Amino acid sequence: MATGNLQGRQRRTALLFVAPFVLLFLLVTVAPIGYAVWMSLFHQRSSGGLGFGGGTTTEFSGIRNYTRALSAGDFQHGFGHIALYCMIYIPVMILGALLIALLLDSGLTRARRTLQVVLFLPHAIPDLIAAIIWIYLYTPGLSPVVKWLDGAGLHWDFLSSDNAATSIVNISVWQWIGYNMIIFYAALQAIPREVLEAATADGAGPVRTAVSVKVPMIRSAVVLTTLFTVIGSIQVFTQPQALAAKSAGMGSSWSPTMYIYNAAFAQHDYGLAAAASIVLTVVLAALSYVVTRIGGGRRPA
Repeated sequence: MATGNLQGRQRRTALLFVAPFVLLFLLVTVAPIGYAVWMSLFHQRSSGGLGFGGGTTTEFSGIRNYTRALSAGDFQHGFGHIALYCMIYIPVMILGALLIALLLDSGLTRARRTLQVVLFLPHAIPDLIAAIIWIYLYTPGLSPVVKWLDGAGLHWDFLSSDNAATSIVNISVWQWIGYNMIIFYAALQAIPREVLEAATADGAGPVRTAVSVKVPMIRSAVVLTTLFTVIGSIQVFTQPQALAAKSAGMGSSWSPTMYIYNAAFAQHDYGLAAAASIVLTVVLAALSYVVTRIGGGRRPA
């Protein structure tokens, strides 16, 4: 009887601690998604003013907003642009951050604390400010980088629509590689030193130890970072939005998030924007599932 009472108190205590998270999760995640689903079933158009003032008409449209979003050329092209962006950005980001973390952990690099701070500092800069800084560095006639490249005979138009993906990748890598490096470095520091000493005693060199011992032992950190990187990549907005202001060829719907923004705040078609948001959410959920399945498929021995 006493055991049953103890277990009941433990359950109530656990529920008490979990309740704030559940409440916040329902309020800031489940409720907005539910409201977006409801909005996506209606066709709503305002004459202007972000919905304040002017006439607004609302009518039930079922899945019409979804078919409009999926058949829209700008929305489809946005996913194509993001696919190219992800193919470049994700390998560069994950492998680059992992390589830097391994170098810092190897002991071959001096002033590790200083390097960590220097590499992490760009992450402290807001996205918009970072985009403005790099747009300045991309603009011919203003940028010393473009001037140096031209002087070396390397002519590269960072602001052209053909090079938009690589230009945005450069901004994102500069801003986020230090953050991911810190995650990997912290995971490497948690590896038991006796494991590394055993690898060294078996004759493994620094490269073999890094590839065969360190990387497999921080697999969970790599998978988690890859998952967050994929989610962030699909939702990229600030960098292409700022770059599009200087590149006429990019258009105003370079990414799916830009298409959603324009549907809501330029066209005032909130049902279409909600439907496109739900489609993007489903894509994110599917990619997250794939990443976690692949990442958790095989464990190191």
